[in-house]
Amino acid sequence: MSKTKDFLTKQDEQEIVSSIVEAEKNTSGEIRVHIEEHSEKSPLDRAQEVFFELKMNETQDRNGVLFYISVSDKKFAIIGDKGINDVVESDFWDCTKDTVIANFKEGNFKKGLVEGILQAGQRLKHYFPYQSDDTNELSNEISRN
Repeated sequence: MSKTKDFLTKQDEQEIVSSIVEAEKNTSGEIRVHIEEHSEKSPLDRAQEVFFELKMNETQDRNGVLFYISVSDKKFAIIGDKGINDVVESDFWDCTKDTVIANFKEGNFKKGLVEGILQAGQRLKHYFPYQSDDTNELSNEISRN
């Protein structure tokens, strides 16, 4: 049986999507979550691939953020697009990543993602504040492979 099916309940997923909607009220940044069973690649390398597969590099301000999880490998990565990386400090994602990982280690997968997503929205607000004419350029739904 696939571990990705057991990783989050439907209710958990709805709460995560709601946290994306909430976080995006603070920022013009676009946040996505991708979950898959396994990858032979490092989490950062695979997250980069998924980022492009989901066309996250095509946002107007190049300010997409991907939370990537490989369930059976117990691997996680968070990456941002060029627009973000060009303006933030090199350790910008560290505290968000630490929040997610600390919760994951306790088995609190939904809580880790929700807190990480909300934190990302707050942190991006400084560099990419929400604009009144902002459009939701990417789906808020969780993607899977």
